[in-house]
Amino acid sequence: MTYFSFLIIFLGAPLQILAGLTIRDWRGRRSLPIQLRNWPAWLALTAHAVVALIYTTPWDNYLIASGVWWYDPELVSGIVLGWVPLEEYLFFILQPIVAGLWLLFLARRLPVEATVRAHPSSIRLSSTLVAGLLWLGAVATLVGLGWAPGTYLALILGWALPPIILQLAFGADILWRHRRLLLLTLASVTLYLSAADALAIASGTWTINPALSLQIYLGGILPLEEFIFFLVTNILLGFGMVLVLARQSQERLETELTQRSLKKNSTGRATVDQL
Repeated sequence: MTYFSFLIIFLGAPLQILAGLTIRDWRGRRSLPIQLRNWPAWLALTAHAVVALIYTTPWDNYLIASGVWWYDPELVSGIVLGWVPLEEYLFFILQPIVAGLWLLFLARRLPVEATVRAHPSSIRLSSTLVAGLLWLGAVATLVGLGWAPGTYLALILGWALPPIILQLAFGADILWRHRRLLLLTLASVTLYLSAADALAIASGTWTINPALSLQIYLGGILPLEEFIFFLVTNILLGFGMVLVLARQSQERLETELTQRSLKKNSTGRATVDQL
């Protein structure tokens, strides 16, 4: 299976279906819940696709350059930018669009939790600490331990967790309020892309270096790291979309900016009074 065939079958076809469903919802005036109308959905989705391309490009080039994975030259177009084939760049763009359209499709149909029972600050702090510890473990594996089989997993976590930590620190409680939407989105898209990835690996489209992975294979084919890769990339997209669209995020941002401005002005007045 060529890489372009993979894109057409597993991303192009779902994209067409989801685009059709989106148009149908638009014509039927089915909209997002009021809690998720902070920004136009198309703008949030476009921005995430652009960010995904920019943020993933240097990391994925490093993976290929260092031999973490490679592709069959006979199964790609031959157009290579850096170390990465053109098809891979298209994947960086198509995955968040497909996942984002699916999230929006579900968001237009699922109810939103009215309130968060736990204290917002405790949710934000605890989740950020857990993600931070995972990141420190990944960095220690790469820098300190030099454990070759953990290389790919550590590179995935070391790359993906910093923005996830920022998302949790800002709005883990907001994300928890939309947990049903996020859970359904993450579970379905991650399983779907993992199954597609397993088929591509089985057909030799690309290969994960066994010397730099844990050699734990789901279904006897899919390296565990690939499943985790799709999980964390969909988390990045799902968390980002919800936080951008949530009106609660805008209210929190405005409140924090106002408080900082008042604190700065208060400090400035105190300094003037002292003089």
